[in-house]
Amino acid sequence: MTIELTRPTTDLFDSWAAAVAEFDGAHIDGSGLSAPVIGDPETLDAFIEKARRDADTSIPAPEGWVHSDLYWMTDAGEVVGFIAVRHELNDFLRRVGGHIGYSVRPTRRRQGIARAGLALVLERSRELGLDRVMLTCDDDNPGSFRTIEGAGGVLQDTIDATEQGHPQLRRYWITL
Repeated sequence: MTIELTRPTTDLFDSWAAAVAEFDGAHIDGSGLSAPVIGDPETLDAFIEKARRDADTSIPAPEGWVHSDLYWMTDAGEVVGFIAVRHELNDFLRRVGGHIGYSVRPTRRRQGIARAGLALVLERSRELGLDRVMLTCDDDNPGSFRTIEGAGGVLQDTIDATEQGHPQLRRYWITL
């Protein structure tokens, strides 16, 4: 297995659509998509344009948003997960989102994909000039918090984020 960060592309439509389908319409952390997520060509075309705009620092980010790089984690041309790095934090992200969000498709979990993708996106964070990044995960998601801790994450706190759909949310910082 060799995980790569791949910019969204229509070349991987079938694999992307299959990955999206595994989430059964639910929110997919790090995907840049809002639930319900439908894996059709129109959604992908709009998403590719959104990803291009979100990454383009020569134009202002939309009100309430920040610039970000959206990637697919791929293994031999198969979309196995999603990961995003936000170039900065706004008030919302400082509370519940952090700089980095990710998800691994359910059939590919527990294979080290999140760990590998996180390592790659930490390198991208350094390229962006960040000296530390914030990540969050649900308190009841040991796979995610072990991944973050394994990458050097230091727990800042655990908060009640019920209003944002997270009963208890762990907030971590990784120094780059």
